[in-house]
Amino acid sequence: MATNAKWLIVTLPALALLLATASSARAAAPPSQPGAIGRTPPRLSYTNGEVSFWRPGAQDWTTGQVNTPLAPGDELYTATQGDLELEAGTRAFVRAWGDTRLGLANQEPDFLQFTIPSGHLSVDLRGLDPGHSVELDTPNAAFTIEQPGYYRVDVTPERTSFITRRGGRATMRPATGQAVAIVPSEEVVLEGETVQSYVAPELDVWDQWNYARTDHLLESVSARYVPPDVYGVDDLDHYGTWRVVQTYGPVWVPEAVTPGWVPYSTGRWISDPHYGWTWVDTAPWGWAPYHYGRWVVVDGFWAWAPGPVVARPVYCPALVAFFGAPGIVVSAGAPVVSWVALSWGEPVVPWWGPAGFVGRPRWAGWGGPRVVNNVVINRTTVVNVNNITVYKNVAVQNSVVAVRQDHFGARPVEEARIAQVDVHRLQPVHGPLRVAPEAASFVAASGRAARPPETMRARPVVATRPLAGRVGATRNEVRRESPTVSIPAPRLVPTARTAQPATETARPPFGTGPAERQRPALPPRFGTPRAEAAPAGPRELAPSTRPAPSVEHRGTVGESAPQAPSPGRPAAAPTPERAQAARQLPGEPANRLFPGRAEAERGRPQTRPVGGHPEPTPGPSRERDQR
Repeated sequence: MATNAKWLIVTLPALALLLATASSARAAAPPSQPGAIGRTPPRLSYTNGEVSFWRPGAQDWTTGQVNTPLAPGDELYTATQGDLELEAGTRAFVRAWGDTRLGLANQEPDFLQFTIPSGHLSVDLRGLDPGHSVELDTPNAAFTIEQPGYYRVDVTPERTSFITRRGGRATMRPATGQAVAIVPSEEVVLEGETVQSYVAPELDVWDQWNYARTDHLLESVSARYVPPDVYGVDDLDHYGTWRVVQTYGPVWVPEAVTPGWVPYSTGRWISDPHYGWTWVDTAPWGWAPYHYGRWVVVDGFWAWAPGPVVARPVYCPALVAFFGAPGIVVSAGAPVVSWVALSWGEPVVPWWGPAGFVGRPRWAGWGGPRVVNNVVINRTTVVNVNNITVYKNVAVQNSVVAVRQDHFGARPVEEARIAQVDVHRLQPVHGPLRVAPEAASFVAASGRAARPPETMRARPVVATRPLAGRVGATRNEVRRESPTVSIPAPRLVPTARTAQPATETARPPFGTGPAERQRPALPPRFGTPRAEAAPAGPRELAPSTRPAPSVEHRGTVGESAPQAPSPGRPAAAPTPERAQAARQLPGEPANRLFPGRAEAERGRPQTRPVGGHPEPTPGPSRERDQR
């Protein structure tokens, strides 16, 4: 007995010390990666015509800027002549037609929630992870999507229509009544409290355009070199060239950039409620190269190096190193903020996130070597952020971009950039960026844009969860509503955990419906030219008044399309951009083709180009036929 007591006296203090040490280690451990980094926001990837954007905290609606990352609480509006597209997941696209108001209500790791008070929306999900869902909230019902397919919702003051295609299934939860299961190839129409089911109608012009554009976006050559979850890969095909360099592997070289251009110099910093200061570039290709990978200089060319393909890429609001004064000469003596693009293998030092995450060097989502002060380090080495004093791209001429602190996030960088920078006196910022956002910092464009009609703003939607940023929301975001934007509280309905199982709507027996669809023709055989789908059908739309879009070209933002010289007219003199493009690119071509491909292409029938470069216009007007 005495021996056991003595053993306990010796053991218990050691055990207590061990538990205390483990508890301290857990407390000091950094937060899990998905909590502060890794959430990929939906990207505004395409706009056509009048598209407006608003974020809580902004003074008014502004023009929607491509490459803007969306956060819960953001609102988009397309006027009569306007279309937009969001990349909302891997092989997942959300597109809005004219006269549509679309809001991002919630974003969780396995849940995405949109509000559609009015308008026309398509959701093309070529892939959806098991257990993930997308919810579309309308004034009449909430629609929950839990598997891949093509979905369309049309909301008017009189009714709401929801259509499933390509094997898609959904659950409808109306404001009053039982949840309803929507089976593939079905249309459900709600008029007041009446729910009716029909066979899905023929594809109209808007549906055909959605199908064709998604097919085009998924057939990207750049997908060979970039992880599959990265958005904006198709844009790289059209605005740059892939090369293979011995040191970095495949790199992408942008085309038609202006002389003296450097990364993170043609765009704007905006305030994001989750990530803090986030870069929005104005180039059409300006998503993937600014949120993934690193920028390097090869033979005098700036090139984007994605690094080895990883299984799970990690989104970052920007991949830069920030600096503070001294080092910059400003006549007014105002504080200055400057930054430079991270080079090959350099860690990002987060300026966003919770305590314990900010200021810790990270290589999240990076598959290449880890480099600190131009030295490759072991992956298990713990890096002290105060020891990072050298950034390779600082030595490149004009690579450091600087603005006055009171201009940071308040205006485009092109308007506010400071020329004189003493790179030998720069001091890296190893923590949060001490710049407070103002009203202009919540949007990526300047000036006012079209507002939704008052009747559209006042319509509450039906939802299964509170909208983010509102009283009662699970996530308390520090954001306020503007007097010009009002979002009514939603009408909440029971979720799948508390509601009874969904039932199917009553469907008429076969052969007894008032109108039956004719049997479709056989699909074309392989090798025969595919005819364009005729814009006809019982739900076809009226002819369009919109002019056909011009063919896009690889150029800088705002540049007009070049015209081919006519006979007798001399060709235009080469510009500095064309002269730079004529120089020998670094490395070897990455996109090699089979030598016999040219002969095979000669015998292939010509098809109409689709997608974004160029693409077929949706064409029809915004008026739906009335049944």
